Amino acid sequence: MTIGELRKKVRELADKNKAKVLKGFFKTGPGQYGEGDIFLGIAVPVLRKIIKECHNMSIADMLRLLRSPIHEERVLALFLLIGAYLHGDDKAKKKIYILYLKNTRYINNWDLVDLSSSNIVGHHLMNRDRKPLYSLATSCDLWKKRIAILATFTFIRRNDFADTLKISQLLLSDKHDLIRKAVGWLDAA
Repeated sequence: MTIGELRKKVRELADKNKAKVLKGFFKTGPGQYGEGDIFLGIAVPVLRKIIKECHNMSIADMLRLLRSPIHEERVLALFLLIGAYLHGDDKAKKKIYILYLKNTRYINNWDLVDLSSSNIVGHHLMNRDRKPLYSLATSCDLWKKRIAILATFTFIRRNDFADTLKISQLLLSDKHDLIRKAVGWLDAA
């Protein structure tokens, strides 16, 4: 499936009523954390089914989807990037990891961070220097901080808690509920 065909299919599946609900759920109003995000109203299980039809999509097309103003296209892009990362060789994994970090401004809602950070950033840093997580955690950007803490879920699954606890300490006084929830959730894991 080409990127054009994918975009056409996504628009055909749009549901205005669901989109309205999702806009409220993901806080897209003025001054809210998801301000301006555009939803088409497509459920994640439907998006997962679409991914199965997207064989051999290029990283460049995945990046185009990630930079879309449409939330569901960004979800699809992240699913595709995760698949490419997990099935790629070392060179492909490094490229996807770097592209992910260079495009965090498009990974700009909690669901996008939650579905992707441990699968790309966490996996990539599992046996590497984890300093990039500390740079993300000390950023002023909400989503970078959430990426930092949620990436450590990969480590937790392997009974490695040190970085989760250290990053939690850095984020403990953060005022944003999305950071507090992420820290509390992982510290309980």
